[in-house]
Amino acid sequence: MRKHSGLNYTMLCDFYELTMGNGYLKAGIGDRITYFDLFFRTIPDNGGYAVAAGLEQAIDYIENLHFTEEDIAYLRGRGLFCEEFLNYLRNFRFTGDIWSVPEGTPVFPREPILIVRAPAIQAQLIETFLLLTINHQTLIATKASRISRVADGRAVLEFGSRRAQGADAAILGARAAYIGGCLGTACTISDQLYGVNAAGTMAHSWVQMFPSQYEAFRTYCEVYPNNVVLLVDTYDTLRSGIPDAIRAFNDVLKPKGIKKCGIRLDSGDLTYLTKRARAMLDEAGWTECRITCSNSLDEYLIKDLLQQGAKIDSFGVGERLITSRSSPVFDGVYKLCAVEEDGEIVPRIKISENVTKVTNPHYKKLYRFYDRDSGMAQADYITLWNETVDDTREITIYDPDATWKQKTMTNFIARPLLVPIFKGGKLVYEKPALEDIQKYCRDQLATLWPELLRLENPHIYYVDLSDSLLKIKNDLLNARN
Repeated sequence: MRKHSGLNYTMLCDFYELTMGNGYLKAGIGDRITYFDLFFRTIPDNGGYAVAAGLEQAIDYIENLHFTEEDIAYLRGRGLFCEEFLNYLRNFRFTGDIWSVPEGTPVFPREPILIVRAPAIQAQLIETFLLLTINHQTLIATKASRISRVADGRAVLEFGSRRAQGADAAILGARAAYIGGCLGTACTISDQLYGVNAAGTMAHSWVQMFPSQYEAFRTYCEVYPNNVVLLVDTYDTLRSGIPDAIRAFNDVLKPKGIKKCGIRLDSGDLTYLTKRARAMLDEAGWTECRITCSNSLDEYLIKDLLQQGAKIDSFGVGERLITSRSSPVFDGVYKLCAVEEDGEIVPRIKISENVTKVTNPHYKKLYRFYDRDSGMAQADYITLWNETVDDTREITIYDPDATWKQKTMTNFIARPLLVPIFKGGKLVYEKPALEDIQKYCRDQLATLWPELLRLENPHIYYVDLSDSLLKIKNDLLNARN
């Protein structure tokens, strides 16, 4: 499989990452081992969960990190960087460790979904790209998951390339949408690069190109008899669009014994039109003809259409998916949580008057607790790196937003979520196929309770700190007062 590459993204970093790196080197701490957590604070659309994505592109980026002589010359020309630092960059490569949750994992606020342990300059430099790839794809995968779930088993195709914010957003957005549950895309290059099945029918221009709508439909049926989906709303859906489609099916497909075909609606009252269309098609004997709808859809509109009894077999979702229009920013952040001094891991904390911006310190592990009987996810538990969870004893978990709410975990299995990706700069993770990531995502979402999956006012999922980690956090907070 070819990769979406070609650019050296090493210089795709915030400028202060370079100025800090230069400063670290001059201060003699450039090689100090540091620990950074990548986590997020809020779930898009006030939902109950997010879907992690973007790890594969982060891996590709780490493996290809290098500064060219052109990069070095540019930085020298800025007049800010010492020659020692420029020589450091000339020989730069990533030598650290990275752990991450696998792509497709449902994740929750304030828990580390990726951890970096690396020399200070290296860990600082990779911040921007890690955030942009994880933030973007997690945002789109999450939106796609919401849309795919309300479709209730009906196929959802990603149709948003022309409204995406740039080429990468279109290509990788299609990839992320597939992870979240879409069955395909209109974006051809995403199929070529990543195997996201590309599909499409026709535009209104095809219909307008011919002397009559019937001739346009007949020609399309003749060219693509085994893959016919006719766009029936160019002129008048009920008076001519569907009748002309039926006529073309009868004239071209029926003699060939082909029964599978489709129509697409891109405008109008979709509930009313699809009900009428279904009746007209069935009456004409085309009971296997599938109806696809598009036109600025999202999870809320799809839910309403299906509740109103619309006769829709699949959906094409464009701008509101590829831009996550209703909630277009995923607020992942990358924060220092520990440093090594004389071989000891020393926790660091960021304090803010905004409580949500206070970080969880130290080098950590992340566990998910599953009920032994039902297999359903119950809570996530963040511990110190050297702690192990004894799932044979009771553990009390507190609501992250209301600590007076608690539940006692008894009959559960604790499973670690973070897996090693890089060790000493070497990739130790086998990247799964995209279809396996989608299946993993689907299987993991099936472990979440329905109350957590609903669109409106979902239950809050419990994410708590171990007693040892909480004590360290409180001690650091108290020491700053």
